[in-house]
Amino acid sequence: MLEWIPQPVKAIILLFPVSEAYEKHRAQEHESLAADPGIFPDDLFYMRQLTSNACGTVALIHCVANSTSISLTEGVLKSFLESVRDLTPEERGKALENDKSFTEGHHELAKEGQTVADPEEKVNHHFIALINKDGTLYELDGRKQFPIKHGSTSDETFVQDAAKVCKEFMARDPDELRFTVMALVASDN
Repeated sequence: MLEWIPQPVKAIILLFPVSEAYEKHRAQEHESLAADPGIFPDDLFYMRQLTSNACGTVALIHCVANSTSISLTEGVLKSFLESVRDLTPEERGKALENDKSFTEGHHELAKEGQTVADPEEKVNHHFIALINKDGTLYELDGRKQFPIKHGSTSDETFVQDAAKVCKEFMARDPDELRFTVMALVASDN
């Protein structure tokens, strides 16, 4: 079925349940990475999620900011990315939290949706981005302190390599069915 996805795939977004098994894995992963987070490309855009219920927005920002083939027109997202380019991941998260035009635009778009989102509601699911950056598959999760390297990939193998990472998430919760995967692909235009 992966072959049915239109190519080229720019990024993958995974939505998954935040379970006890996931939180245990995240804590163990953080402990090992805190000792040696690794070295990342200077142009890898990573930001922390400091705003409640903003994981989908952060995942989309990670996808767009790390794709060299996506060109943005003037607007809120382009302005935000330009203003935070040289900041730390924490400073970027704080900037998103304090960006009034981004927040207003987000709220306007949310009103158009079919679901009413309460910013104080306890969320049981989380969005992350999987990207190919210079031949390395990265997991970008704003709840984590660091990007996660998942090994080498290529434009040709990215979908299959990202699918393996998604399967790892699913294997941690074998009784859970609520996983969703979305591919960001090039438009035909």
